[in-house]
Amino acid sequence: MTLPTLQRRRADRTARFLTVLCAGMGVLHFVKPEPFDEIIPASLPGSPRAWTYGSGVVEVATAALLAAPRTRRLGGRVATALFAGVFPGNVQMAWNWRRRPWYLQVVSLGRLPLQADLIRRSEFVHRHASRT
Repeated sequence: MTLPTLQRRRADRTARFLTVLCAGMGVLHFVKPEPFDEIIPASLPGSPRAWTYGSGVVEVATAALLAAPRTRRLGGRVATALFAGVFPGNVQMAWNWRRRPWYLQVVSLGRLPLQADLIRRSEFVHRHASRT
């Protein structure tokens, strides 16, 4: 099997993982919006709930792009923008949780490098996913 074929298969598997992640988180923004409202930076205009719902729509749309082979490469690029765009919310969460028990602080700080990994994965999908 050639390297491009292996990369394409890995990218398609990664896209499926990111599809489930984005769809699940997107739906969660509507089912249980309160935790997301809490991490919207106060410097953003408008209400936190509007940002929560808006980011939920973007996550579900990103999942749809990643799920369809014809739009998967675009979905990888959109996912990169999404993961970079929600990073300030993860920083806000780490700040908000700075006085919580140590294990919760570890969770909030651990999300920061995981965001970089999601960006790496989504860019891999963008570069190597199937084009059909």
